[in-house]
Amino acid sequence: MIPARYQASRFPAKLMQDLAGKPVIVRTYEAAVNTQLFDEVYVVTDSPIIAEVIHGINGNVIMSKNQHESGSDRIAEAVEDMEVDIVINVQGDEPFIDSVSLEKVIDVFQKDVDKEIDLASLMTPITDWEEISNPNTVKVIVDNQNFALYFSRSPIPYPRDKEVEATYYKHKGIYAFRKRALMDFQKLPMLTLEAKEKIEAIRFLEYGKKIKMVETHVTGIEIDTPEDLERARTVWK
Repeated sequence: MIPARYQASRFPAKLMQDLAGKPVIVRTYEAAVNTQLFDEVYVVTDSPIIAEVIHGINGNVIMSKNQHESGSDRIAEAVEDMEVDIVINVQGDEPFIDSVSLEKVIDVFQKDVDKEIDLASLMTPITDWEEISNPNTVKVIVDNQNFALYFSRSPIPYPRDKEVEATYYKHKGIYAFRKRALMDFQKLPMLTLEAKEKIEAIRFLEYGKKIKMVETHVTGIEIDTPEDLERARTVWK
């Protein structure tokens, strides 16, 4: 499932920006299909403009009926009446998604025979301090079993002691849910930390849920800003 809003707050209409001859949302949809990991791929949107371009490539579209605070809320509405076990949320601004990383997330559930894990997501190590301190880059810290402790737009952990080495992780915008967990998610009201940071994964932590993080070294480019789009265009060439 690819949630797609037209009016993104940081970069309006970013999903319709040109990336090597096609809109960003089309590149993301095609990348998801080309992994060949999914039974079905859908774009979930409230925008007739986005729906039209996906229909134009014979893609699958589900139109949202309601306004939603997050992509996961939008997807929960879309899958409510579907008979599915696992739902993958791929952000619409991730045209460089890769099958290796997605397989790692899916594998979490294949190994979870007791069905104890409700949600899995991806993280990648980052070393550039400019990226670590950039509020557009969501960071995550984990425990010794790679369950998420917290997500933030601030640098975490804070480097008070410069002599202590720590790995910084960037949270990549891909989530894998058991359907029941996704349906529970939409019923939970947004609390203070999620509202403050504008990071939907925090909602699970605030309600005591566990998020299994999977490390990947495939970085890609998430298009949050016009500068990201220019980098994506350069890489695509």
